[in-house]
Amino acid sequence: MNDHPNPIASLVWTFGLMSLFAVGGASSAVPEMHRIAVDVQHWMTDKQFADMFAISQLSPGPNVLIVTLIGYSVAGVAGALAATVAMCGPTAILAYYVSRILQRSSQSRWPALIQAALVPLSIGLMAASALILARTSDQSWIAALITIVAAIFAFATRLNPFWMLLAGGLLGFAGVV
Repeated sequence: MNDHPNPIASLVWTFGLMSLFAVGGASSAVPEMHRIAVDVQHWMTDKQFADMFAISQLSPGPNVLIVTLIGYSVAGVAGALAATVAMCGPTAILAYYVSRILQRSSQSRWPALIQAALVPLSIGLMAASALILARTSDQSWIAALITIVAAIFAFATRLNPFWMLLAGGLLGFAGVV
């Protein structure tokens, strides 16, 4: 779906840069991944992106699997490898050096302030991810209602998310959504 002459270079540049701004992990970068993959690069459609996100969340392993799936859809196995290394490499190097700096200045007050400031930022980015996925996945008012009810249950109860996933799957299998 992309006419870029070198899709591997495009993947490496996109995910390498994005990794440095993914405060809170790959899930916090989902809105930007969606914007680039669907709206800017036209690598896939909204539905394909939502399906890849669902597969990445259902599969065992880290939540960065969506990056691997996007890379695979753009440039096969080489694209999957390039996108994954680009998303994980820069942040791993940055985390290593930041942890060394924080270890040296453990008596200072500023590391705790930075960490406290990053918590609401991470929560906001993950909430934006949830909104993007709801907008791309919920194609009917029933689906939107199910999403809202599941979000309320997840927030207000200690119900295991597996039961909400099972209920959603059964409703989908029954043809409700």
